[in-house]
Amino acid sequence: MLASSWGLGTVLGPAIAPFFILEPVGLVGPFIASTLCGIVVLILLRLRLPDDTSRFAARGTALAYPMGANTAQPLDGSEADNDEEPGERLRWADRRVRGWVATGLLGGHAQSMIMGVIGFLLLDRLGMRGDPEAGAGPIGIVLTAGAVTTLLAQWGLIPMLNPRPRTLVLSGMMTAIAGVALLAVGRDLHAIMIGFAVFSLGAGLFRPGFSAGTSLAVERREQGEAAGIVSSVNGAAVIVAPAVGAWLYNHVEWLAWTAIAAQCVAGIVIILGQGEPDREA
Repeated sequence: MLASSWGLGTVLGPAIAPFFILEPVGLVGPFIASTLCGIVVLILLRLRLPDDTSRFAARGTALAYPMGANTAQPLDGSEADNDEEPGERLRWADRRVRGWVATGLLGGHAQSMIMGVIGFLLLDRLGMRGDPEAGAGPIGIVLTAGAVTTLLAQWGLIPMLNPRPRTLVLSGMMTAIAGVALLAVGRDLHAIMIGFAVFSLGAGLFRPGFSAGTSLAVERREQGEAAGIVSSVNGAAVIVAPAVGAWLYNHVEWLAWTAIAAQCVAGIVIILGQGEPDREA
């Protein structure tokens, strides 16, 4: 769920944004809509979400995952997690998760760089750099295609195939590289849309694999910290990567594609070098 929320937000937001380019505000419309979304989220956080501090202690035994075969059996006969002694705090450099964290950073930056480049790419390839408002329609079409393939990956392929985290990351990274190659050579709207859709399919596979791999690498009592690391990695990937991608594209176009593909290749190498097998869910 964490992976889906971040991944879908990354592609659905830009896909919806062109629909807010309305008169009289023009290109400022998406920024106004984004601000309103933030206000709505702030209100919902205040009214609907409970405080982080528990209001009462947990009781009883910790059961297995509710969809598992041993649903009604306690895990190793142990008590709930609140009875366990707190261990050392989980860190990014922990040997169990550092490979997943590094891969998450690389893949997340690659996706963010693509998001920073795709608009300029369409304006240039379609000859609309002098009239960016005219490019809102084609950009919206391409980004919507990417959103659809991300949904296909996360709501269709993954539940149907139920692959392991390492398989998800490797297949996602390789699919993303194919998408980068198509984007680099595509010269019309159709080719660029296909390339972006293929890349988004890869991202839709990679993100859940990274999140699940990080989660399965640690113990039950460390799941909260693992979730925090996953969220931090996802957030870190959107700080400077879009601007770096746009800068590279506008100065040396081939270097932007090379940098994006190289990050995916590095992620593949890191996951292939993982010494320990994935722990079963």
